[in-house]
Amino acid sequence: MKPGRGTAGQLVAILGTLSAYAALAYATPRPYFGQLLACYLLAFAGYAWLLWRPLPLRYGLLLALAGRLLWLPALPALSDDYHRFRWDGQLVAEGQNPYRYRPAEVRQQIDPSTAPEHRALLALYPRLNSPQYYSVYPPISQAVFAVASRLFPTSERGFVLVLRLCIILAETATAGLLLVLLRRFELPRQRAMLYLLNPLIIVELTGNLHFEALMICGLLAALWAFTHGRWVLSALALAGAVATKLLPLLLLPLLLRRLGGARFLGYSAVTGLGLLLLFAPFLSAELVQNLSRSLDLYFHKFEFNASIYYLLRALGYWQTGYNQIARLGTLLAVATGSIVVLLALTEKRPTWASLPQALLFTLTGYFALATTVHPWYLTTLVALSVFSCYRYALVWSAVVPLSYAAYQTAAYAENLWLVGLEYGVVSGVLLWELRNRNPRAAELA
Repeated sequence: MKPGRGTAGQLVAILGTLSAYAALAYATPRPYFGQLLACYLLAFAGYAWLLWRPLPLRYGLLLALAGRLLWLPALPALSDDYHRFRWDGQLVAEGQNPYRYRPAEVRQQIDPSTAPEHRALLALYPRLNSPQYYSVYPPISQAVFAVASRLFPTSERGFVLVLRLCIILAETATAGLLLVLLRRFELPRQRAMLYLLNPLIIVELTGNLHFEALMICGLLAALWAFTHGRWVLSALALAGAVATKLLPLLLLPLLLRRLGGARFLGYSAVTGLGLLLLFAPFLSAELVQNLSRSLDLYFHKFEFNASIYYLLRALGYWQTGYNQIARLGTLLAVATGSIVVLLALTEKRPTWASLPQALLFTLTGYFALATTVHPWYLTTLVALSVFSCYRYALVWSAVVPLSYAAYQTAAYAENLWLVGLEYGVVSGVLLWELRNRNPRAAELA
């Protein structure tokens, strides 16, 4: 991607993108799907223009920062998960284990007349979207929630501000890691803008406070340490990424052939030890049991914006007349594990430079078979695509906002035509790229 001319067009793209972010942050409730989609389209149009007519790197970095800072005082409008963040943070700040009880159970234990210190929890409870489920947020996320709750125990906006500043700091570190790794792999540093200016990244991570931002930072830090032969540091960075979101565990099978058997076992042991230390403040019999229950719910009950699973679900309805998610969830989980192992064993010439692309395809297979694919899940694919010649993840990031059509009414209802459109476009682009891309290409397409 080479810098081009067109200052006026660049200025229009910048102003249009920032205006779209302002509208999404301060004037677009989640049920306003038409307005939400229009803002996303405007932001992606500006993004596409700035990839075609790129800014000098330093100005691109400043724009990426400005796009994030614009959200600073805003409450998340497109996600209500932050209420659960506050709930868990309040429990941890009070010295309680957030994995031990479901919010509904905690609520039953509180006597409003004798526990005035729990008024914040009582006020927060009606706003939770999952009071019947155990917490699924790993310890680093919990630590951030607790710090924010301790600093602002009664201020929703103050709590959100702390989380957003933490995410912006993580994204700043991610920017530095992207630039360093691109130079290390002898790729154009301008590629960092694919991630840093991507509207899905800015809206879902900085705007909606999803902690994939910290996970991506830890994952890139692990990769950076790999490239410098610092295996212990890499393993600890990976443990930190997993302790934010569990997804990076799928990286481990790809390391076997790169590290060799003995070193792989040592690396896995250090990662496991790091995770054990990070989970140590919460260790209990309930931790393993309740996390297992949460993962079981993810694979056997939750469903949103899926692809292959929805096709199999329809087939199951046709054959039996009811939803077979209990059986399909298990089959798809086993299939995912098999694909991950197969990709790891059949990868040609595994190197550290090819690791991001290998993980890109591994996670793509995982999401293709998942029963739930929220928009922010795709942010990791966008980050990994920076090191690859494949661009289907960028297309996916542009069409996945169609899934917000499900929230137009209080009664959750997906528009399967829009889901089909989303995956039809992404599948078409992916198949075209697999057929036509040169996997060794160094230039952006």
